[in-house]
Formats: sequence, structure tokens, C-alpha cells
Amino acid sequence: MSYQVLARKWRPRKFAELVGQEHVVRALTNALDTGRMHHAYLFTGTRGVGKTTIARIFAKSLNCERGESADPCGECAVCTAVDEGRFVDLLEIDAASNTGVDDVREVIENAQYAPSRGRFKVYLVDEVHMLSKPAFNALLKTLEEPPPHVKFLLATTDPQKLPVTVLSRCLKFNLKRLLPEQIAGQMRHILGAENIAYEEAAIDELARGADGSLRDGLSLLDQAIAYGGGSLHADDVRTMLGSVARGQVLGVLDALADGDGARLLAECAQIASYSPDFGGVLDDLAGVLHRLQLIQLIPGYRLDDDADGEALHALAARIAPEDVQLHYQIAIGGRRDLALAPDARTGFEMTLLRMLAFRPGDEASRPAAERAAPAPRPVAPPARNTAPAAPPAPAYRAAPVAAPAPAVRESAPAATPPRDANGLPHWESLIEQAGLRGPFSVLAQNAVLRERDGNTLVLALQPAHMGMAVEPMVSQMEERISDALGERIRLRFVDIDKTTAAATPAARATQARNAAQTAAEQSIEDDPFVQSMKRDFGARVVPQSVKPFGN
Repeated sequence: MSYQVLARKWRPRKFAELVGQEHVVRALTNALDTGRMHHAYLFTGTRGVGKTTIARIFAKSLNCERGESADPCGECAVCTAVDEGRFVDLLEIDAASNTGVDDVREVIENAQYAPSRGRFKVYLVDEVHMLSKPAFNALLKTLEEPPPHVKFLLATTDPQKLPVTVLSRCLKFNLKRLLPEQIAGQMRHILGAENIAYEEAAIDELARGADGSLRDGLSLLDQAIAYGGGSLHADDVRTMLGSVARGQVLGVLDALADGDGARLLAECAQIASYSPDFGGVLDDLAGVLHRLQLIQLIPGYRLDDDADGEALHALAARIAPEDVQLHYQIAIGGRRDLALAPDARTGFEMTLLRMLAFRPGDEASRPAAERAAPAPRPVAPPARNTAPAAPPAPAYRAAPVAAPAPAVRESAPAATPPRDANGLPHWESLIEQAGLRGPFSVLAQNAVLRERDGNTLVLALQPAHMGMAVEPMVSQMEERISDALGERIRLRFVDIDKTTAAATPAARATQARNAAQTAAEQSIEDDPFVQSMKRDFGARVVPQSVKPFGN
């Protein structure tokens, strides 16, 4: 007997065997049990999530010899014929290869005749969006006035391409992409029934590689069993998929946490030796960073079911939350840009080196020579209502590789921030002293310190950023400012008025940038050489091409 692939052998025969589509099963079960059935159903969703499988089970439920039921017997002649693809009253049409109006017209002409064997004649049209416009028009007439013995089951991966006139005449069910845990659970069930030995890590790799499609996952499972000679080993699966072990991704993050460039390149070389899909490695890296952020920002969150839970908790304590956010953004940006790199490995290495080189800060616009020395502090801060010189805009600065900024802050500030004429801490100096970076910097730079009420600092905040002033962001910001001031304080955010809005550090930085831009453009316009080129040759300065020095 010839071998039957797992995806076909384990195709669900009943609604109860379906994985991950409970919302569709419930609606169809209620319709069958109450007899309130529509004449046309549309099943949408990505490949391999069960669209045609549900349609076939529905056809069995309508025509089972033991009566209409959401639980067909699976044993009668009708159920057996449907399972084997030879039931005469189930007409399956592949719209991808039968797109013309003549193909649809033949269907319509036959629809008027009573079913040959069952109670209903069921038309299953797969990839229905591939039909031509004339074919849709021909189908529409039958969808409007269908014979009572006809049911249309339409399936598509691209419902946006369906005419509205067709959509409006169908009950639509959107099938979900399956979660890796759901796919992994079904794989374990199948391997147990098939008596095939496996490693848990191999199952996890295959479930992630399935990308939400159970059919694709079972196809990969078949391939992996053949590759492993009848059993399933994690190393074989990683080699087959071009993926790497979770521990190697953790090794990359460990090198980043230490700021160790040499070890980071060694980790890259080790990963490259497996000839992996570098885009997939960056996906894995982004997934680990997501877990780290959950550990850091969600109180009590633990990964008890994760084999690497202990290592992840240790990393979460070493990398600052805002750096995790930055690394995540760089990872997904690098994933998108891999196709533009000279080669995939170069793009991968440059993405990791970008994580190493850039950290949030407020000094990016200063020349490198100045960044090497501490920035001078103002001797006396300006009065609260006078506009001090605008600070440079928040940006990303290059961090020294040999001595990265520590993730753990000191418990006491090096110096007390200066105060303004009203006795309030000078807000911009306090931001710097507290080491507010990343999202904390965004929140602080768009606020103004309005007053102090006991141990509470009242901050007037731009309404557009009020959504950031939530837990745990506020409590972490309070801790950092308390450390800088040497006393325990609380923060309260209120809406900013139009007059005060212009005094936020971010607004003043924007004003400074605009003034510098205007001055740079005017300097170019006043340059004698530029004026002579414009006069003698009709040259012009390209708008937005002039940038202030250092930008």
C-alpha cells in the first residue's frame, strides 16, 4: 500500500477534530442543529487553516444517511464517499484553473437538477476570487435565487478581490491562523498515534516554521521524519529549516548586554556556520526580545513553561527596558532590509552591530570630540519664565563598545540637579541627571515641570503623549527621578495649555532645529559663489537639500 502523507491521513473528518476554529464550528453546528441554514457560505483565511476541510465536513453533515446533523456518522456510504472524494453530489471546483464563464455556466445549468444521491447538491468553489468578472456575473444569478436543494460553499485566501454583490449574498466566516502551541499539540498527538519518537525542541521548531498553517506544519513534519530516518531530532529539524537553537539567540543578546563586540561577531560566525535563514534568525531574536519586555514590564510575569525561562529572567535584569525596545525595532527593521544588503549575512551582522552601536541618549547632535568629554553644566539656571538655550533634540548616540552604558542605575545621583528661580528642579537638567532614555525621554521631553505639591511633581504634558503616562511607565520614571533628587517623589500629569506647550524641551529643540535650518539656508543663499552660479548659469538651490552642519 502506498504511503499517505500526514496532512491527508490526519485530515479532520468531523467538526470535533478541527484545530483552532471553534468560532466557525459553533456557528455551523448551531445552524445544522436548528435547521437554520443559509444557501451560501464563504470561508476565508490563509492557506492550510481548514477552509475546504470545513466545507467537506459540512457537506457530510447535510447528506449523512443517518440524518442532518453536526456530527455525521463517518461510516455510511455518503460519508465514506465524501471522505474519498467520490460523492457525486459534492462538486468541487478549482477556480484557479476554471476561471471562465463557460465553466461557471455549466455549474449553473446543472444546479437546477435534483441531487442524485443525497439531500443537497453542494458546490465547493475553492479560490473563488480567481473567477473572471463574467464568471462572477454568471454565478451571481444563481446566488440570488438558488434552488432549495443547492448549497454553495466558497473558499478564498483573498476575499478583498470578491465583488461586493457576491459577498453580500454569503455568510462569511474568517478562519484564524493557528498558534504555534495549537500546531505543536496536534503534532504531538499525531506522532504519539504513529509511534514516532521525537524531541520537544524539534516540535517547537516545526510549529514556528509552519507560520500559522497546520497543513504546512504537517508537510514539514513529514519532511523532518524522512530527514531524521524515522524519528524527529531538534538538530536535524534546524538544519532542514535553516534555523538556529534558542541558546544561540540568547548568546547574541548576552554579548550585546556586555557590550562585547568581539564575542558578538563570534556568535554571528557560529550562527552563520549553520547556513540559516537569517531573516528567520532575526524573527527569533525579536520574539526573545518580546519575552524579555514582558518579564520587565508586566509585574509577576513568568515563563515557567519555557526551557530558557531562567536565562531570560537573567537577561531581563541586565538589559534596560528601553534598550530592549530599541533592539526590537532594529531587529524588525533589519529583517525588512535584508533584501537590500549586499548579502544576507552582511545584513544580519550589520543589524546586530547597529544594536551594539546605538543607545538612546541626548548627545547625538554634539560633535564626537565634545561627546568624549562630559558636557558642561550651567552654573546658574535661567529663570523659569525665560527661555534658556534649547538643548539638542533627543536622538541616538553611538555608545563606546568597550564600556557600554550599564543597564542597572546607581542608587544615588552624582550631584543634585540645579534649581530654577522658583526653587523647582531645572527640568532639562533633571531629565539628564535621571538618565531618562528611550520612551521615558519621549515622555519627559514633551512635558514641563509646572509646580511641586508636597512630594508630588506636577507635569504639564502634551495631550498626544498622555497615553504614555500609564503604569508601569510612570512608576519606573518616578524611581529614576527620585534617585536623581535624593528623595522619594511622585509624578502627576495634567494637560498642557498652548502657552506652556512652547516651553517643553521637545518644542524648544524643534524651534532650535528650525532656526538652525533657516540660518543654514540663508547662509547658502548669501554665499557669493552660489549667487554667481545662480546669476550666470540659472542654478538654483534644491529645497530641503541644505542641512545645518553636524546634522
